[in-house]
Formats: sequence, structure tokens, C-alpha cells
Amino acid sequence: MVHCTRYLIQCYILSETHMRPSPLRHDIQLYTYLRQKLLEAFPDADDETIRDTLEGITTLHELIAEIIRSALIDEALQSGLRLRLQDMKDRLSRLEARAGKKRELALEAMTEAGLRKLEQPDFTASARNGSPSLVVLAEDQLPQTYWVPQPPKLDRQTLLGDLKQGNVPGAQLSNSKPLLSVRTK
Repeated sequence: MVHCTRYLIQCYILSETHMRPSPLRHDIQLYTYLRQKLLEAFPDADDETIRDTLEGITTLHELIAEIIRSALIDEALQSGLRLRLQDMKDRLSRLEARAGKKRELALEAMTEAGLRKLEQPDFTASARNGSPSLVVLAEDQLPQTYWVPQPPKLDRQTLLGDLKQGNVPGAQLSNSKPLLSVRTK
């Protein structure tokens, strides 16, 4: 069973990474080739006519649209999973707090009753003194040896804002990358 599952996963990964781009690459090459031939054959044709003609004789538009739809589905799944993860983190926090309160209640009851140990078939609970914790009364009075120096950290947001206003020695803005904007509403 494990080998079958591993085989199916490998086939899926191969199809996602190797087989899917192949029709897209083919259509891109066909589209650019036909575009060039149309421009050579009809040099007076406007861009809209060329685009409409190419859309009718190739499937590039449909392939790109299908890729974008798939990306939109993946983004929706991401969003749902992010919400689910947040809900689970919230639930974990509530369970941790509830368990802590129950332990405090049990310790308080054992202390009031004078019980140092409670033995049960599935657990043994012992009330004992914990380790003392640190309480800092005045930070300015602490010797320097207790302070840990921190390495400087680059404030990227401020640097980016200053670069947009003008030159900053030692940094520059990169060339902008093309972005795909997809509206769904």
C-alpha cells in the first residue's frame, strides 16, 4: 500500500512539473510563430485583429485561463487552510489555558487539604515547591555583565521608504518584476 501511494505521488509530481507545461510551451511557440507569420503576411493589420485571429486559431488563451483558474483554487484552499490553522491554534490555546486552570485548582485543593501526594491507577500527583523565578526590581541597577548585546538589525521598511524618496548610499531599488493581476469580483 505504501509503495502504491508513493508511486501515485511521484506520478502526480511528474505530471505537475513536467507534463503540464509541455502543451503550454507548445502553444506559446505556435502562437508566436503564427503571430510572426500573420504580421509578415498582413503588415497593415492592427494589433486587435492579429490578437483576435490568434485567439481563434490557437488554444493558448484557454490554457492560460485554466492555469489562472487553478491558481485561484489553490489560493482559496490556502485561505481556507490558513483560517482552519488559526482556529486550531485558538483551540489549542483554550485547551492549554483550561488544563492550566484545572491543575491550579487541583494544587489549591491538595494544598488546602494538606495532601502532598495523590495516587490513582492512571497517575500520581505530588504537591511540591517549585523553583524560584527571577524578579527584576530595577533594570538600571543591574551590572553590565548581565546584559547581552544585540547585533544591529536592518530596518528594511524604513530603508525602502527612504529609497522611494531618494538615494541612500549602499542600497538601491531593484527593477520591478511583471505581476499578474487577476480580478474575481
